[in-house]
Amino acid sequence: MTEFLALDEGTLAYDIVGSGPLVVLAHGMGDSREAFRFIAPALVAAGYRVASVDLRGCGESSVEWPTYTRTAIAGDLLALVRHLGGPAVLVGHSIAGGAVSIAAADAPELVTAVVELGPFTRKQKIRLGDFGVARYRRGALHLIATTMLGSTRQWSKYLDGAYPGAKPADWSARLAEITTSLEQPGRMKVLQKMGSLPPVDAGQALPRVTRPVLVIQGSDDPDWVSPRAEGEAILADLPAGLGQLIMIEGAGHYPHVEAPRETLEAMLPFLNTVAPARNGSHA
Repeated sequence: MTEFLALDEGTLAYDIVGSGPLVVLAHGMGDSREAFRFIAPALVAAGYRVASVDLRGCGESSVEWPTYTRTAIAGDLLALVRHLGGPAVLVGHSIAGGAVSIAAADAPELVTAVVELGPFTRKQKIRLGDFGVARYRRGALHLIATTMLGSTRQWSKYLDGAYPGAKPADWSARLAEITTSLEQPGRMKVLQKMGSLPPVDAGQALPRVTRPVLVIQGSDDPDWVSPRAEGEAILADLPAGLGQLIMIEGAGHYPHVEAPRETLEAMLPFLNTVAPARNGSHA
């Protein structure tokens, strides 16, 4: 059941299920909390209290927020944690991967640990030679076209390449839901604004993070020429020994949707270390 948290600048939609240590799930741009439909129930079954939130401007959350930076998103997540009675493990995908890093740096008392899924946490250095990698070239061109033109067709083409393996069983229905949502007044503008913001603020936060960090990357993520190199660079920018990287072979930019079993196999041992569930069912 959808619940709402009213903030000064707008209203956040979320749902919360289960009992135990709090885990907050934050999706990427152009998406909604439905992105966690496969892993949220498993986290609840493992003994966690799981809150899935629609980012500002997305899903059932309100539109027309004054800004859509990772720093602003981090503030929203921290407000939700305070509201629900933290601390929490923050799980962020893509743009929200950068946001959860900022949240951990800014309010460590509210953040137990961080999981970053295919995160945009560092400013990218694009080289001409990068476009020689077909997977990267296709994804980048569709992303650029989506941001410039506000085209749901281009976004659908990007998503097709972002799931390089077998599509989820509900893919057609879910793609239709995403498209319908982006056609609502103001929703595509949110995606365009998010897509135009480089993660400078998140990169600057990485050295200040003091909580454990797990980075999960799909080996075939089209958003990087080398997803492994990007994950290793994030770890290098964190304080020494704080982060760990797990690669999911064959997955793209949405490992939690495309490969939920493998994503959970990466997450649950980490959660068992940083925030063990009382029932211990995932140990």
